[in-house]
Amino acid sequence: MADIIITDDEITGALLRLSAALSDMTPVMEEIGQILTFSTKRRFGEGVSPDGVRWAPKSQTTLNRHGARTSNRIDIRPLFGPSGALSSQIFYEAASDSVAWGSPMIYAATQQFGAAQGAFGRTKRNGPIPWGNIPARPFLGVSPEDQTNILDAIAEALTRSAVSG
Repeated sequence: MADIIITDDEITGALLRLSAALSDMTPVMEEIGQILTFSTKRRFGEGVSPDGVRWAPKSQTTLNRHGARTSNRIDIRPLFGPSGALSSQIFYEAASDSVAWGSPMIYAATQQFGAAQGAFGRTKRNGPIPWGNIPARPFLGVSPEDQTNILDAIAEALTRSAVSG
């Protein structure tokens, strides 16, 4: 799994204040994981990166290959393949001091960052892997809305800590 480290000064500062107030931040990390998992899955329906940039459309070659493999209707939306697995396989893991979210799908990093034709070597028949250029279609990251929701979750946890502490 590829790591993307988010370093947002406002979120980091709020987490440090929360850490000082709480002995176990796992519940708020789980809430942040839920926020990020939900927003990431929602972006698939919108076809946009965390900063709102539309994903590149599928190439005609990709559409042709998908059509040759299946008699089902071809999904023209970017990042929606025949299995639909990537959009449904977004998970998080929360610990007392961190949260990670992403997809276990082997091709997730390629979709996130893109790849040049042949970047991963050649097939037994000497074909390039991947067989064409794949544009980056970032689906992981913190959007401005995510930042607001995370800061709200941290503020609520601080309030609960102050009330119960």
